[in-house]
Amino acid sequence: MSDSTIQSDGRQLGVPALEQTYGKSVARAATHSRAAKLGVTSEGRHPGWPSYLALVVSLLVFVFPLYYALSIASQDSPSNQYGVRALIPGASLLRNLGRAFGEIKFWQALGGTFTVATVVSISTVFFSTLAGYSFAKLRFRGRNVLLTMVVATMTIPQQLSVVPLYIMANKAGLYGNLLAVIIPGLVSAFGVFWMTQYLTDALPYELIEAARVDGCSMIRTFWSVGMPAARPAASMLFLFTFIGQWTNYFWPMLVLGANKNSMLTTAAAALKGAYFTDYTIVMSGVILTTFPLVLLFAFAGRQLVAGIMAGAVKG
Repeated sequence: MSDSTIQSDGRQLGVPALEQTYGKSVARAATHSRAAKLGVTSEGRHPGWPSYLALVVSLLVFVFPLYYALSIASQDSPSNQYGVRALIPGASLLRNLGRAFGEIKFWQALGGTFTVATVVSISTVFFSTLAGYSFAKLRFRGRNVLLTMVVATMTIPQQLSVVPLYIMANKAGLYGNLLAVIIPGLVSAFGVFWMTQYLTDALPYELIEAARVDGCSMIRTFWSVGMPAARPAASMLFLFTFIGQWTNYFWPMLVLGANKNSMLTTAAAALKGAYFTDYTIVMSGVILTTFPLVLLFAFAGRQLVAGIMAGAVKG
């Protein structure tokens, strides 16, 4: 159908008018025709070569460290660990991975890391959502002051809290135990702030009032109404917390003591020698540590992006 057919009184008909007058197929064709003339798609304007160049450069910048680690881990001689020669992959990757696999006691470290990351992530999501629901939808005295105090704790560097946490863990008999890593991370100020901001806009008061009219208690209302509404932001918080705990190094290195093989990051760090460091083994340990996260992103990356977008969009 020509453009003159979709004109009325010298004015171009809108898409709803076209659909009502001529049908969906004509409206769809007219939309594509106008978009082609304007050089736009349904997602927006066609990106030009500067956008693609920026994306390619960004991709190379983020991928290069992983490639460099793989290249060093594949070298067959310590003399090839440095300089330009390290950029050329060798043929000993599997052999070096096997050596690192045995030295760090991979399955033991993997089990400990997975346990810590899973328990902390589930606990953080639950308590942060519960606190966020309370701050966002319940009215009680001192609510704003308490929320401000929670957010203020985010400004305190982790290094300042290490000494009191270390003393408390030692006095509680948790030194060298995974519980010393799990307990301080059961809830996070960022998680409370994130869930508060999300639930403020995502959960209407009408749903809460309807649940209370139906006879739901406060906890039942939270579980049946608040938790489903918080699912996109909660999934993002779970994944970010899981990744943060998986790659956590500073606190586990201090509190695990001689039991460093309980987590992947500390076990991989132990591959560094006292007088000479074989970086082929160290980088092999790094690859073994990060490979499960690569699998996680491969299966859950879309959910992560969806959660970020759902939590960033207001209204």
